[in-house]
Amino acid sequence: MSRKTKFALIYLTALSLTPSYAEAMHISEGILPAGWAAFWFITAAPFVWLGLRELKTRTDESPQFKPFLGLVGAAIFIISCMPIPVPVAGATSHPAGVGLAAILIGPWLTALVSSVALALQALFLAHGGLTTLGANTMSMGVMGALTGYITFKAGKKIGMSTYMAAFAAGLLSDWVTYAGTSLFMALALHADGSFWKMFLSIMVAFAPTQVPLGLLEGFMTAGAYEFIRSRRPELIYKTLGGKLA
Repeated sequence: MSRKTKFALIYLTALSLTPSYAEAMHISEGILPAGWAAFWFITAAPFVWLGLRELKTRTDESPQFKPFLGLVGAAIFIISCMPIPVPVAGATSHPAGVGLAAILIGPWLTALVSSVALALQALFLAHGGLTTLGANTMSMGVMGALTGYITFKAGKKIGMSTYMAAFAAGLLSDWVTYAGTSLFMALALHADGSFWKMFLSIMVAFAPTQVPLGLLEGFMTAGAYEFIRSRRPELIYKTLGGKLA
């Protein structure tokens, strides 16, 4: 068994047995080899750039948009910092918040604010890491956000209620984020072993936490979206380009 494979197995064991340090959705500092860390930074960069470009466009149209964007970013920061114990796995995990963000501000701005939230968590809370910031941004801020946005739009198009479309967006964005994290770790750490075996091992280790959390995030996303829609519909109206969902 190679050194990388042994390290990965030790990490997964710690993930499932140590509640204080389990991070099912953030890849911790030092887990990814330098080449993979750099690859995910490069891959995430265009999506963050799209967010910066959209930020300029949206703030030129409405200077009041920045405070709303800041609130959404703060929500992602807080939601993804909420460790929730799952006794079945003996671990803790957390929701992501990007499904809700994506249907409020769009996927590119969600990628941007997610990268900022993840950087702050890595710097001040030791949650995730700076070397793994690109990978965490890709899994949560890009894959999770795009999934939530597309799911919500598709759900509305096929006639789902707003509540159910938002629920599906929150649910699937959480699960895709978790699958992305598993994929990135398996690609980097399978070494000479089987990629699929490593990938499935990580998925199985995370499943007891992320399956119920995905359901929780679905309800949270639907409830929060309906609350904003009923109390401040103009925010959603502006976000959706003049159309109220």
